[in-house]
Amino acid sequence: MASLEVSREMKFKEGEETCTLDGTVDFRGNPAIRARSGRWVAGIIILLNQGLATLAFFGVGVNLVLFLTRVLQQNNADAANNVSKWTGTVYIFSLVGAFLSDSYWGRYKTCAIFQVIFVIGLVSLSLSSYIFLVKPKDCGGIDSPCQSHSSLEIWLFYLSIYLVALGNGGYQPNIATFGADQFDEEDPNEGHSKVAFFSYFYLALNLGSLFSNTILGYFEDEGMWALGFWVSAGSAFLALILFLGGTTRYRHFKPSGNPLSRFCQVIVAATRNWRMKMPSSAEDLYEGVGKDCSNNGVRRILHTDGFKFLDRAAFISPQDSDNQEQGCKSQWRLCPITQVEEVKCILRLIPIWLCTIIYSVVFTQMASLFVEQGAAMKTTVSNFRIPPASMSSFDILSVAAFIFIYRRVLDPLVGRIKKTDSKGLTELQRMGIGLIIAIIAMISAGIVECYRLKYAQKACTHCEGSSSLSIFWQIPQYALIGASEVFMYVGQLEFFNAQTPDGLKSFGSALCMTSISLGNYVSSLLVTMVMKISTEDHMPGWIPGNLNKGHLDRFYFLLAMLTAVDLVVYVACAKWYKCIKMEDRENEYRV
Repeated sequence: MASLEVSREMKFKEGEETCTLDGTVDFRGNPAIRARSGRWVAGIIILLNQGLATLAFFGVGVNLVLFLTRVLQQNNADAANNVSKWTGTVYIFSLVGAFLSDSYWGRYKTCAIFQVIFVIGLVSLSLSSYIFLVKPKDCGGIDSPCQSHSSLEIWLFYLSIYLVALGNGGYQPNIATFGADQFDEEDPNEGHSKVAFFSYFYLALNLGSLFSNTILGYFEDEGMWALGFWVSAGSAFLALILFLGGTTRYRHFKPSGNPLSRFCQVIVAATRNWRMKMPSSAEDLYEGVGKDCSNNGVRRILHTDGFKFLDRAAFISPQDSDNQEQGCKSQWRLCPITQVEEVKCILRLIPIWLCTIIYSVVFTQMASLFVEQGAAMKTTVSNFRIPPASMSSFDILSVAAFIFIYRRVLDPLVGRIKKTDSKGLTELQRMGIGLIIAIIAMISAGIVECYRLKYAQKACTHCEGSSSLSIFWQIPQYALIGASEVFMYVGQLEFFNAQTPDGLKSFGSALCMTSISLGNYVSSLLVTMVMKISTEDHMPGWIPGNLNKGHLDRFYFLLAMLTAVDLVVYVACAKWYKCIKMEDRENEYRV
């Protein structure tokens, strides 16, 4: 008997050394072997895939408004409106992809399917541009408009770009989470690598967009649209092949079913028990048995205080006890603690998520007002003209630099100061720092605008380059936005991945994307409100067509004030927030 127990213990220890502890499985559905799956081999494949896919996506998105005006002959207002609708659709599709991934398909299958759709959309766009749209050949440059197009040709174009939106939107929230799945957070070494992965993921995203904003942007600006789109299609196809090539190496979490029904079950069960007298100890609440304990191997969530009304869903009434003895139970009457805590986790995340929307309003200015501001500055060096949109390259370079500074300098330094084994700044602390840097960025942009106005020609008709202030004075505001991204968006990715239940990880990544989407909409609403108020009494307003007659600086300072208020609210929400508590599988297995 003793020898049998020793044998079991030795086999268990051997399995413990070789199998992951977070419940992941390999591509055959067996428990994932640590040495043969995941880790940085799979992580690097996913990082390369992300870089190539981002290059492909921004190869279309970065100059889409120019394509609509130069090739399809749309006016500026219609083109900007269509681009906004298309961009918003990308982020809406991210929720669709996250739902399918968490509920039914799993992250690998979801990423593969939506990448195929992405490639089909880009190939369709390239073919329609080459055959139908860019006619006569080499049209679509600054001084070479294209001919008119039939309704069928326009319809094919919109079908193609919305396939691109569907493919990228469904893929994007899942690939970041799938990359994080390759690292077992129950293992200290892999847990540290998982945190680092998000920084490198955001770096890969920015490096991909850097190539699109510079090289591809230049070719497309010169009228070589079909070439630019074919490069994007080739990059997306290469990304898909690379992703499929790593199939045998990936680790997977099994989908846990429809989260909407689980949420509704908790609400209904808690409502049914609202009159019941609750036990004084959480130990008396229903923990679940068998499949109720966890869904498809995901970890159980431990009970937390707060939202006590929802605890009633796990209260075991006499009728529930009788039903259990008879083997007939309904989760619409009785839910396990893990299911109740899933709902609590999402409710706690919502205030933090709402506080990130104002930051996204600041972030979106890089693609709009920063560019308009730069166009009204001196953009020439000798005989070379600097495209105002290319200044975003300094944002990307700043992201790369600050990721290195944070990972190699700041994080270890904070760890030494704390004199603990912690990983340095927490995700919530980093997001707060991101808001502070964003405030400084808006103040910097406002000060630059004050000086731009000081050296501007007020009476100009076409005001591009009307100020003698060099466009290079915009570098600080771009660099500060890049630094804030490292703290806010990377921290946000880590936070939502760590604080969402195992069955809702993709939804957590989708929250980051919807924050950016809502930031676009709030920014548009804010500009509309500011212009409506500031143009009363026949005034030109803060952001008129001729920026030299407006006060863009006041709008930047307004954003700084709103972000400061948001920071105060965020600090209050962060102090109130309670982290998710997962079961310790490693200790559980060793008992």
